[in-house]
Amino acid sequence: MIVDLRSDTVTKPTPGMLDAMMSAQVGDDVYGEDPAVCELEEKTAKMFSKEAALFCPSGTMTNQIAIKCHTQPGDELIAESHSHIFHYEGGGIAFNSSVQARLIDGDRGRMNASQIESAINPDHDWLARTSLVAMENTVNKAGGSYYSLENMQQISALCRKKKLPLHLDGARVFNAMAEAAYSAPEVGELFDSLSVCLSKGLGAPVGSLLLGSSSFIKKARRVRKVMGGGMRQAGFLAAAGTYALDHHIGRLSQDHLRARELGKALAVMPYVSEVMPVDTNIVIFHLHTFTAAEFIEKLKPYHISVSAFGKHTIRLVTHLDFTDDMLAYTCDVIARKL
Repeated sequence: MIVDLRSDTVTKPTPGMLDAMMSAQVGDDVYGEDPAVCELEEKTAKMFSKEAALFCPSGTMTNQIAIKCHTQPGDELIAESHSHIFHYEGGGIAFNSSVQARLIDGDRGRMNASQIESAINPDHDWLARTSLVAMENTVNKAGGSYYSLENMQQISALCRKKKLPLHLDGARVFNAMAEAAYSAPEVGELFDSLSVCLSKGLGAPVGSLLLGSSSFIKKARRVRKVMGGGMRQAGFLAAAGTYALDHHIGRLSQDHLRARELGKALAVMPYVSEVMPVDTNIVIFHLHTFTAAEFIEKLKPYHISVSAFGKHTIRLVTHLDFTDDMLAYTCDVIARKL
């Protein structure tokens, strides 16, 4: 048995998804003529009650386009210290937008309105202009933690009062909605722009969408082209995303249940010092008997792959292709083989 828990991006298209891809009606998306891309963009925008959407190759691109559109060189954005846009997007905040980040230490990756208000710079010419607040939901580096609706509403109200754009890195926002039971329109109305990923929990092979107003997406489309994200017959990929939205959202709670079982199995192991709370489909734990690199090597004979998240820290991510049989096998290896 081969078990890959490195990320929820390792999934393969299901038979139904492959059928949808192969039967897609396609055109040239740079000319706005790909029917499958247009369908996906319209569907996702409507889902979150936004005016328009833009299909991009990756969540890094959608986030970076949003930052570029909302800011000017020399500005400052506010984000939580665990943020994906700061840690895992290749320095794109600085490279693409010439913007610096003001990082807030929140509660497992989650900021609150009071913290954000305190981080907004006064309007002095010797200070960077605060021009954007960027949130992440769920928070990858914090173990898949998610925001409450009330917290997001308070932050949104503050940003509107301060006339600050608010962006959501919603790479795993569908996981958050599955746990917190808020709806896509409830989320969409709070943000000026949102990035939603299709290639993580939803199991599509490629793609994220940037959502916002029609004028914002028109500007974003130009930035996508500059970044090399203009695609041609992208409908084959877009069709996979549409299939994922139609068929794979409702099953996300299964991934969360399996992640919690992994967390329980790890919590009683003598070589584990701490398991972070398992809120969604991410399990992060700390080792004290051996390093992360040693732990990865110990799993290799059993064909189980995981990710190092620090010298003594490991991340597991459950997903569409991680079954109950794989769960039982992995728990057995964790308990009896190491």
